[in-house]
Amino acid sequence: MATKTSSGGSGRRAWLSWPRLSRLLGFLAALAAVVAWTVLLRPQFLGGPVAYNLVSGSSMEPALHGGDLVLARRQDTYHLGDIVAFRTEGGDVIHRIVGGSAQGGFITQGDNRDGFDHWRPRPKDIFGKKWLRIPGGGHVVVFLRSPIVLAALAGSAAAFLVLRGERKKTRAPQVSPSNAAGREASRCRSIRSTLRLRLPPGPTLFLLLALLLIGVAGVPFGPRSKGWKR
Repeated sequence: MATKTSSGGSGRRAWLSWPRLSRLLGFLAALAAVVAWTVLLRPQFLGGPVAYNLVSGSSMEPALHGGDLVLARRQDTYHLGDIVAFRTEGGDVIHRIVGGSAQGGFITQGDNRDGFDHWRPRPKDIFGKKWLRIPGGGHVVVFLRSPIVLAALAGSAAAFLVLRGERKKTRAPQVSPSNAAGREASRCRSIRSTLRLRLPPGPTLFLLLALLLIGVAGVPFGPRSKGWKR
């Protein structure tokens, strides 16, 4: 009976060891990030609620500035005063609703312009209402979308996975049970001082990087992008 009790305690201590716990916490944190991204930040081209918009020009100053990144969320209805991103025959625009209706088309205008726009977007043309503005975020997106940066991110992820696999292959053999127990006890005594955030497991890190690249790729930009001023 005594031997069985000792073995069970050892198994529980092994399961609750810090390396296992840190991997579990890293996985749960990554899972929470994926769920939050899916519910709150998934782009519309993947069936999500959010449109990512780069602002260029000065037609929406001072509310929006060139280089800003605006996240717009699709709404059931739109109202006077809403800043909305919508498609036109010449490109995507983000301006404010100043009149009109959903049936006949909204009247829009840039805050920094004297006249109304000639477009009359209807709800089917509107990507969404401004939900979040990230000052200068557009410059970061443009930088991340450069081929060199994308290649560096992909290469870093691949190298991380390869090195992680090699480290597992070359790991030192298990020591005797007595030494292992001593090392485990030492680790438990110093866990408070050595506690630190660990990188999530390789596949989880790769998934998070993939979500980042998908989000970056989903941000439209072009010669006539959001906040365009004629």
